[in-house]
Amino acid sequence: MLNDTILRAERELYLTLLTLAQQQPTVYEWLTQLPTWLGAIKDKANYAHAPAYQASVARLPELVVDAVHLDTDVLTIEANLSDSQRKQTTALLKQLMPWRKGPFQIGGQIGDDASGIKIDTEWHSDWKWQRVAPHLATLKGRRVLDVGGGSGYHGWRMAGAGAETVIIIDPSCLFYHQFMAIRHFVGAADSYKTHYIPVPLEALPEHSQLFDTVFSMGVLYHRQSPFEHLQQLKGQLVKGGELVLETLVIEGDANTVLVPHDRYAQMNNVYFLPSVAALIGWLEKAGFTDVRCVDVATTSTNEQRQTEWMTYHSLADFLDPNDRTKTVEGYPAPMRATIIAKK
Repeated sequence: MLNDTILRAERELYLTLLTLAQQQPTVYEWLTQLPTWLGAIKDKANYAHAPAYQASVARLPELVVDAVHLDTDVLTIEANLSDSQRKQTTALLKQLMPWRKGPFQIGGQIGDDASGIKIDTEWHSDWKWQRVAPHLATLKGRRVLDVGGGSGYHGWRMAGAGAETVIIIDPSCLFYHQFMAIRHFVGAADSYKTHYIPVPLEALPEHSQLFDTVFSMGVLYHRQSPFEHLQQLKGQLVKGGELVLETLVIEGDANTVLVPHDRYAQMNNVYFLPSVAALIGWLEKAGFTDVRCVDVATTSTNEQRQTEWMTYHSLADFLDPNDRTKTVEGYPAPMRATIIAKK
């Protein structure tokens, strides 16, 4: 029997936006576009694998869930799995590979992944959350936008931290269906306050001024126009709202910006890597206030690596084998800064 997880999640998204629109009329523009947004991500003409991804989510078995933990490093759905359920669930989740952002555990008990299914993702996204979370204004009761949210791991953690509403956006068809797979097992445990719209930031109506906190983590360096991205983020924030920006940086002064000639760490869509000082200057120029850097961390091959759930090349393959402080192209190895600012 097929489940209706995606249909239910999309219906709850519609109801959430309808409620928000009664408080903030700009949301009616979101509602007008929502059918197009949700239809496009499932259209085989746009995404050849979309029907297969939908089928994988629809075939996930119904489990008797004992507890859902959205506030733990490994996002855990406690449940007793039969052998057949374990095999079926594992096979279906692996049809949604590669899993890049996590980790997740389906089944078993919290802290005991031996009796459950541990989705050991490429990234230890929990490590990033540990670096960011201590510096945030409280998320309790706040509306939150997570831009470029991938599989939704950080969005779930935001819900676990008490956010009133979390909207994750990312245009990836695969990531959308990975989120729906996790949603299937979370069910209504979060009271359906965590949602996913499969679009890029620039697709959202400008100047919605809807969110108390906006996250943009791992996105800015992919944008050809970083200032446009900053203005788009600003337009989604309420006055006095908080921006959490995490991006690749390099060492240097306020005038230092790296523009990779071709690829950076084998990525062909990396455009600007500023120094921390330059990045702070960008945010101030874009009109943000109280701009501060709260964390700088060099990415290690323990944080980003190949796993059973992501079997392609990863960071170890993108670094110079003779000098791990450099990428294979000779640039400084990935280093990420987290900046917090106010609108």
